[in-house]
Amino acid sequence: MEVKVAPSPSMGEGWGKGEYNAISSTYISLPFILPNEQGQSMISRNVEKLIAISLLCIFTFLLPACIGPRKAPEHPDNICKIFRENKKWYKSADASYQRWGTPVPVLMAIIHQESRFQAKIKPPRTTCLCIFPGPRPSSAYGYSQALDSTWEKYKRATGNSGADRDDFDDAVDFIGWYSNLSHRKCGIAKNDAYNLYLAYHEGHGGFLRKTYRKKSWLLKVAGKVKRRSQSYQNQLASCEREFRRRGCCLWPF
Repeated sequence: MEVKVAPSPSMGEGWGKGEYNAISSTYISLPFILPNEQGQSMISRNVEKLIAISLLCIFTFLLPACIGPRKAPEHPDNICKIFRENKKWYKSADASYQRWGTPVPVLMAIIHQESRFQAKIKPPRTTCLCIFPGPRPSSAYGYSQALDSTWEKYKRATGNSGADRDDFDDAVDFIGWYSNLSHRKCGIAKNDAYNLYLAYHEGHGGFLRKTYRKKSWLLKVAGKVKRRSQSYQNQLASCEREFRRRGCCLWPF
């Protein structure tokens, strides 16, 4: 018996594969298998809508990264308010503490001094002939104000090849890493904000040579970092519990 294919008269020549029904000896029209121009147009519009929705979802997630990093905290002198405003920062700072051993208040005090929590800050340019902008005095950049060369050493040492200086997670981990080196190379206690900052500023070789002794302004700055660390410590003692809270867990699910 031959199976014949016939177009569906109701849908036009552009539609139709007919399938022979052996029981009733009639053709069964299947008009929705091969679309005509109108059907193709509908499918095209639906595909376009799907693409538009997908792009909208992608842009929704990528837009914050395109706009730039979060602005600096409105209350940089209060560590509790800093972490309330930037809820992931406590987790990042605590992770650095757990990994390298430098307390959270010390880490945050150093970042405050270096950048006041501004993600993309650079040293101001020098001037040429008091009019024209000159080069920057160093390659320092980001939250930690790390130099290009030091940042590259950090990435090689930790394997964090994708680290960025304008990413708070990476910057606070960098300071923990560098402070750990200061502890190992210079014998500085990990909670000694004063000397950790001197080593951070002068480098380990400069600290061991005591180059800071001839810089009275730097000693004053290190004193500020120490006092801020102590202030942060007192503040954090009153609010840290709220940042360590975990979500509700319905055992055994």
